[in-house]
Amino acid sequence: MKFLTKLLLPLAAFAFTAPPASAHQADFASLAERVTPAVVNIFTTQNAPDVSKLPRVPSGHPLEKFLERFGGVEGFQGRREPIEALGSGFILDAGGFVLTNHHVVANTSSVKVMLPDDREFSATIVGTDERTDLALLKIQGSTALPFVTLGNSDNVRVGEDVMAVGNAFGFGGTVTTGIVSGKGRSIGAGGPYVDYIQTDASINRGNSGGPLFNTRGEVIGVNTAIFSPTGGSVGIGFAVPSNVVSRIVADLKTSGSVERGWLGVRIQPITDSLAAALGLPGKQGALVAGVEQDSPAISSLRSGDVILSFNGQRIDRSRDLPRFVGSTPPRSSVPVIVLRDGIQQSITVTLGVLESRSDKRIVPASLNRNADMEERFGASLASTPNGVVISALEPNGSARRGGLERGDVILRVGDRVVSNPQDIADALNASQQAAVLLLVRRKGAEIYVGVSFTES
Repeated sequence: MKFLTKLLLPLAAFAFTAPPASAHQADFASLAERVTPAVVNIFTTQNAPDVSKLPRVPSGHPLEKFLERFGGVEGFQGRREPIEALGSGFILDAGGFVLTNHHVVANTSSVKVMLPDDREFSATIVGTDERTDLALLKIQGSTALPFVTLGNSDNVRVGEDVMAVGNAFGFGGTVTTGIVSGKGRSIGAGGPYVDYIQTDASINRGNSGGPLFNTRGEVIGVNTAIFSPTGGSVGIGFAVPSNVVSRIVADLKTSGSVERGWLGVRIQPITDSLAAALGLPGKQGALVAGVEQDSPAISSLRSGDVILSFNGQRIDRSRDLPRFVGSTPPRSSVPVIVLRDGIQQSITVTLGVLESRSDKRIVPASLNRNADMEERFGASLASTPNGVVISALEPNGSARRGGLERGDVILRVGDRVVSNPQDIADALNASQQAAVLLLVRRKGAEIYVGVSFTES
């Protein structure tokens, strides 16, 4: 099974296949000579779990003699051996700030940094940001260290040459080359706050926190994860873009943590059927499916709004919004353009602080749209105390084509709250449009579904 894996390397033996020689070896050879002195190996000692809390092996159990090799049953089960692990990093300035991944130094009791010239230093953790998997270290007792600079990842082009340097499988100073295979990748590891750079430069375990260079020797990304069925490189690696890194480093240097803006809405992507129901020309924007109580958005946004622009930045995909909000300083007042009832409106929202918020309850808000339908719905409906549940769907009916599922609870049809099948029939019979917007509850979450009654 394919999976995304972090690149942290426990001290163990691995086998790997060397990548083919680069067609640009001469160019990369000069580049490697220039930048590798600033790429470091990270050695951490991680706290082991408390095995004393594991179930005890009973006397006479077949495993008893095996465990006695490790100091006896009692000794083995009560030991907490530290785990040593390896990662990569790079020096940001002559004063000794080092960047690596959060997962390289998480749960560590000590961190050491080794330079390519074999100098070794202890390091302190200045701060980490788990959401982007970045960590800032400070080498102790160091001066005039070699360093590399961050480039502008917005200028990176798909297809351009790149070079990765790191501590792959414990082999420090490993250099691999390739191209930028893609941009704006969402892989889940960084949540909504990172659009990753994809590369086919060979990246393996131990490369975590290592730099991805362009041909000018600028760091355009921090190698973080790979997509692989085996845990080794198959030519699909992901790096946090340098422009994200710059913002995170600035915050970590200042306060040791990262503050993110908080808007307080739950959003969902715009599908073709939703675009038709909302009167949108395309699938751009983020549909507000709910607004949190006591949030910055509660007085200005409502369920059913489509956010088209945030702080002057166009929302091409729904996942653009959390990234834009998260990169905006808390307490900032920002302009937001929304589509509400078919009309574009400009509002201003003052952001809160994401980290300080507690769990909030989603407030269903009204959707003032006349988006009902005359033709057959294609679903069997039943009344429940909490809404109208879909008990069955016709194979070729409009409801199934629109994405409704058996078990969905319909809460609204257009601008009407519905509590029984007759309410839905009345709403559909009154409609004069070709698509209808429904608010449904699915597995505990409220979402919008657009149902078109035009045959596909």
